[in-house]
Amino acid sequence: MAQSESQRGFNTTMEKLIQNSRVAIHTPFFYGWAIVVISALGLFFSGPGQTYSVSTFINSYILEFGWSRSFVSSLYSTGTLFAGFTFYIIGKLIDTKGHRFMFPLIALLFGVACIWMSLVFSPVMLLIGFFLIRLLGQGSMTLVSSTLVPQWFILKRGRALSLMSLGGVLGSAILPPFNTWIIATWGWRAGWQIWGVLLLLFMAPLARLLVRNKPEDVGLLPDNRRGSAQTIQETPNEAYSWTLAEAKRTRAFWLLLFTMFVSSMVNTGLVFHMVSILGEQGLVPSVAALVLSLIAVVALPSTFIAGYLLDRVKSPTLIIAAVFGGQVLLMIWLAYTRSVQAAIVFGVARGIVAGFEGISFNAIWPAYYGRSHLGSIRGFSMSIMVIASAFGPLPFGIAYDLFTGYTEIIWVMLTFPVLAVVAGIYATKPDYVSQSILEHK
Repeated sequence: MAQSESQRGFNTTMEKLIQNSRVAIHTPFFYGWAIVVISALGLFFSGPGQTYSVSTFINSYILEFGWSRSFVSSLYSTGTLFAGFTFYIIGKLIDTKGHRFMFPLIALLFGVACIWMSLVFSPVMLLIGFFLIRLLGQGSMTLVSSTLVPQWFILKRGRALSLMSLGGVLGSAILPPFNTWIIATWGWRAGWQIWGVLLLLFMAPLARLLVRNKPEDVGLLPDNRRGSAQTIQETPNEAYSWTLAEAKRTRAFWLLLFTMFVSSMVNTGLVFHMVSILGEQGLVPSVAALVLSLIAVVALPSTFIAGYLLDRVKSPTLIIAAVFGGQVLLMIWLAYTRSVQAAIVFGVARGIVAGFEGISFNAIWPAYYGRSHLGSIRGFSMSIMVIASAFGPLPFGIAYDLFTGYTEIIWVMLTFPVLAVVAGIYATKPDYVSQSILEHK
């Protein structure tokens, strides 16, 4: 059947768009570094959906609407939980549609979600808002950024990821005091509106302009190496790319998921209630804000050290095990923090651990399972992280209402990082060939 003129025009337009996305790029520097910059911005603008930012709005909801802390915590946890269950779809879409399509779309939708948050006046609206900002901000913006950079780097992946992580580090340092100032000056609704406008008018258009899916699409190779795509695929890190179904059949996959679950659950609970935790220990809210900023500032150099080491170590899971060992010590320290000096020590030490933690989790998935299906694999793991983050704030909120303090829940939650140390030690890299042979026996 003959195509209509409008249909032929549509097809021609789509063909041109596809061709334009594959035009060779010629720049005086490797374009992968531009990808690192735009991905770092993606992590920065994921901030409005991250707990360190959302936590600055919690007291405003409690004061304006008269809701209890545990009630707001339950809404946040429920919204986060539902986001986690639907998040796996985003990973599959990144694999099928590509980063060039998904990055600006996610930024656009996230901007709309922030505008929605500025209009909240009921628990149902707040629940929907929490669902949207956790799905699009904490989850999708982070995923699309962290899976884009590994497409462009293999040998220098650790360093590239450490530079990308600066966006998240700067966000966690800047957003808490910035949000606090906006809320004090113009109110909490203006805070959400500002982030919505920035996402809609800056982040989304910039992502559409600069993002390219992978170096092979524009006449380049990972790390700006010379040779053929086949040569690159034959390097140890990229010899095989596991599908999600194949990865699920390895022990390392589930052990790594457990460590990520623990990290997300414990850290979300602590950060969400940091102002209240330190407040119950006699410290004013400004000290909590200082601690959160210190964590971000110290994590900045820590990410560079972590990236350098990850490009050289043979067993990145040992770094992950060490990270959780540090988490155990930090939680014990926090339980007995009663002075500004002790709080500062906690912030500095937590910043060091956070730098290693973020880089390790971003680097280990492509190192273990390759690039081709990274969106689906990371999408699944991010679903677990988002679901885990839903379980973090609620136990702390309930414990506060029951015991008027946090010491008991800190000691209970301490058991999870201990188990994560063991999981990290045993999550050794799987061998694709051996796994395939076992499956066909």
